[in-house]
This record gives sequence, structure tokens and C-alpha cells, in this order.
Amino acid sequence: MKRVIVTLLILISSVAVYAQGARGFITVTGDSMSGKLLGGESIREVIGHVRLQQGNIIITCRKATQYLAKNNAILEGNVVVRQDTLTIEAEKGYYYGNERIAECKTGVKLNDGKVILTAVNGDYYFNEARAYFSQNVRLYDTVSTMTCNVLNYYKNENRAVATGNVTIFDSVNTIIADSMTHLRTTRTTFADGKVQVSNSRNNVIVYGNHLENYALKKYTIINEKPLLMQVDTSADGRQQDTLIISSRTMESFNDTSRVFVATDSVKILRGNFASTNNYSIYYRDEEKIITFKRPKDPGVPVLWYEDSQLSGDSVNIFTARNRLRKIEVYNNSFLLSHNEGFNTRYDQISGDQMTIYFDSTGINHTDVNGNVLSIYYVYDKNEPNGLTKSSAQNAKIFFRNKAVNEVKMFNSPVSEYYPENLVEKNELSYTLPAFFIQKGRPEKNTMLSVF
Repeated sequence: MKRVIVTLLILISSVAVYAQGARGFITVTGDSMSGKLLGGESIREVIGHVRLQQGNIIITCRKATQYLAKNNAILEGNVVVRQDTLTIEAEKGYYYGNERIAECKTGVKLNDGKVILTAVNGDYYFNEARAYFSQNVRLYDTVSTMTCNVLNYYKNENRAVATGNVTIFDSVNTIIADSMTHLRTTRTTFADGKVQVSNSRNNVIVYGNHLENYALKKYTIINEKPLLMQVDTSADGRQQDTLIISSRTMESFNDTSRVFVATDSVKILRGNFASTNNYSIYYRDEEKIITFKRPKDPGVPVLWYEDSQLSGDSVNIFTARNRLRKIEVYNNSFLLSHNEGFNTRYDQISGDQMTIYFDSTGINHTDVNGNVLSIYYVYDKNEPNGLTKSSAQNAKIFFRNKAVNEVKMFNSPVSEYYPENLVEKNELSYTLPAFFIQKGRPEKNTMLSVF
């Protein structure tokens, strides 16, 4: 008699659940079913070829424990949840029918036909078409892969919002950040907090606190504390000079060549070479940096090399095989060289255009063209012996041991010699109109202190 009553309860419960399914409740079928009352709640256990359905959501598994009043189910064994093109796979999970939420805690994989998403934990909210995955999260498609600690994936928007140790990479580029939003359709990425961008085709890494990357346009901008570093290595793998560039804003253009644009409060440092300016363009593939004074900039670009200071309205810097090769200066060119043995003695030369050539020892010689003015100090066996003040249309200056060794003037040269007794203790009265000493030479420790 008791067996008949239990069987009748199961049949009645089954009919009730199918009727409720039409109103949004879960319907279920399987190889075997059993039911019981627990704490006044009807519970159904279905085993073998289990199939649950709620509207267009279909779930299959090996075993399901269904809580009829709550409209929930515990799912076990080869769990597969489907909705149109969306598939969720796990070994164990939970489904909440009233909220239309699938939950997995022991490893989960989501595939919506556009991306594949895996993690240790994963919830999917069908009403929002949103996935919330955490712990060892990985999202990948045919173009890129993203890894993080926590991720919200908005299926209909093709949008992923990630936090915690976030990395997104493709065949060439890698972006690392504390948090990131990636729009898959437009391949647009916004990253914040300890951002790092690198490219496998070169050895350039750019850091910052906020990044916007527009992959289809091949354009990237970092506008919070950007810092570019390029570590050069020799053929035997030993590290050589490191190029460091900081600014308020940094942009990257990666079309036919790799180009970086640094704007406002720009600082450049590489070995014994340094610069401050407000606008620089770095052509990575051509090993060239161009900097110039824009109409509203407060001052001209200033460069330092060892004990020399250089300035002008427009400056082109050329390197070759990781060495400084040539600097071209246009308009208001001015070169200042300090004799390290004498604090106030500065060799000076100015002109319309200047080209400085370097060799392995430093500055080799300098060509100056147009309205040349110069002051250079004379020494006799390393003892000061006055100075020579000259003018011409063109000049060539030769350096030795980091100091001016010889000056040759061409086309209407005029030269005056001032003996030592007039020069001593009056050195700063012998200056060219363009003379100035720029403070704030960039230093490596200061530039890297933000990180």
C-alpha cells in the first residue's frame, strides 16, 4: 500500500512540473525518477540521460536533483547547458529556474560560437546574456587571448570586462593591466592600473596607468604616466644602452612602421644622451627621433651629451646599431660645451643649422652653417690661456677628449683673441646672445621612480 502511495505522489508531482514548465518552470525527463519530501519540500531525483528544459534553455547531464518549489536543480556528471548557439560545459553545476542562472564551481567552459571562455568558477545569467567567471579565467577567439582573475562577459555586446592580473595577447602584441575592457567586434581595449604593452617584433615596452588600444586602426594612446623603455642587446646577448622616454601623453602608430609620439613634458634618456622637450616622434624601425618646438610650446628642445648642451627649434637624432650617430639642429642652433676642469668656462657656438657627428669616443666634429658665432677657450698644456671669439658664415669644430680642440671658420671669418688676464674671473661675461644653461637634465632613477 505504501509503495502505491509513493508511486502516485511521483506521478502527481510529474504532472505538476510539466504544467509549471509552461509558466517558466523546469521540465525534466530521464531514465529513472524518484521523489521524496524533505522538510516539507518536494524533491525529485532523476538519473540517466537527464534532460531539463526551461523555454529555449536545455540542460543535459547524468543526474539531477530537482527542488520543485524553489524551481532549482543540482546537476551532476557531464553537464551541458545550451541556449541557441551558447554551450556551457561542466562536471557539476546548479541551475536556478526563477532567476535563469547556471552556476558551476569545479571547472567550466563556455562557447557561444564567437569566443571560448574557461575558468574554475562560472555563472551565466540568461536574462542578461552575461557570464561571470572567476579563478584562472581564459577567454580566446581566433584573434586574441585574454587571461585574468575575474571576468564579466556580455555576450550580445561582445564585451569583456576583466580585473586582476589581466593579460590580452595576439600573435604580436601583449597588454598587461590591473583591469581591462575589451570590445571584441571593434578590437578596442581600455586598460587601467599598472599597464604594460609589448610587441614581440621589437624590444620596446610601454608602461602607464591608462591605455586605449584601437587594434583595427593600429593606434594606441597612453595618457596617464606613460613610459617607454627599449633595452638594446648586442649580438652576444649582452645588454647595452636602454632608451627611456616619458611624457604626459604617448601614442603609438603601427602601420608600415612602428612610430611613437610623446607629447608634453617629454624626457628622453639613453646612456650619456638626454633631452627635455614638449614634442617628440620616435621612428623605431628607422632608429630616429625628431623633436621640435610647436607654436605654443614654452621653450625649445634641449639635449645633453656628456658635458655638452644642445638646443634648437627642431632636432633630428639618428642612431645606428644602438649607437648615437648624428644630430641635426635647425633654427636657433646652439651648442654649449663645459670644460669639466673649470666650472665657469663654456665653449659656445651658434648658427642657423648645425650637424653633430659622433664616433665611439663621443662627439667627433660639428658642422655649423649660417650666421655662425663662437666662443672657445684656449689652453696651453692644460693651463687656461684666454679665449677666442669668432664669427663666419660656416664653421667646423673638432673635439678631442670631450672638449673643443680646433675651430675652422669659412666665408668672411672674423676672430678676436682675449688674453687670460681679461678672462679670468670674468668668464660669464663672455657669452653669445643664445647662451643659457638648462637645468633639469633627466636622470634614470627619477624617470623610473613612478614605477
